[in-house]
Amino acid sequence: MAFFKKLFEQQNDDKGFKPAPFETGYFGTVKADPNFNAQNDAAKLKKAIETKGVDEATVVEVIAKRSNAQRQQIKAAYQQSAGKDLVADLKKALKSDFEEVVLALLMTPPEYDAFEMKRAMKATRSEDRNIDDGMAKSDAKALFEAGENRIGTVCSVLIDILTNRSEAQLCKILQYYGQFSKDGLAKDLEGELSGNFEDCLMTLVKGAWNKHAYFAERLQLAMKGVGTDTDTLTRIIVSRSEIDLLKIMQEYKRMYGKTLQEDLLKETKGDYEKIVLALCGTP
Repeated sequence: MAFFKKLFEQQNDDKGFKPAPFETGYFGTVKADPNFNAQNDAAKLKKAIETKGVDEATVVEVIAKRSNAQRQQIKAAYQQSAGKDLVADLKKALKSDFEEVVLALLMTPPEYDAFEMKRAMKATRSEDRNIDDGMAKSDAKALFEAGENRIGTVCSVLIDILTNRSEAQLCKILQYYGQFSKDGLAKDLEGELSGNFEDCLMTLVKGAWNKHAYFAERLQLAMKGVGTDTDTLTRIIVSRSEIDLLKIMQEYKRMYGKTLQEDLLKETKGDYEKIVLALCGTP
């Protein structure tokens, strides 16, 4: 199968996809402000909104340099002091991609997830972080045996396993497959899939194999060619800014030989550029 062949070929390339090491710690680029004062920030935002033409620099400084939990406190303080909804006021004052990022940052993570789910179908993938070793071996064997039968069976088994197993479980399955086939999954199934179906399964496998590299690739593709896909840039940078954006940026530099910030400077502009760069932090 072409997509597995591409994946495993990339493992031998210094700039390609490699299994992500297991690490613990905080790898977000946005951290809580140690000198945080919700009332002061609410007052700054009120003044910035009321300034003729809007003081976008202050909006960036306050919104992008506070943790999500702190932003929720600012919203409450603004409502209490101004008697108005901060989100509604910013929505009226801002526009375009800059508005989209600011409003996204003011949502709680669950709210933002729900917002994004309106644009995409929610898969039935398990969120369990525990690995079932026995099931991994069983699934690997099922993939191998499916490859011995007709293509329809191969597809149904692939869809079931790749869309329902957790990322950690899927990575283990890929490792065990080598125990059942001397040639490997890539050669066993090569040429059986193509087009959009291949692309979908490639996404699932890449996400399991190295999530940070996958997001780095999506960011690079969003800026590649004519025009910039700001929806993708916003979705990834906002949603991962307090999770693992630092790791994603490290993968980006490894894979493309330059920092994410360098490409953002080339491909974005204005207040949108300022706020996404602020979220990424210092190169």
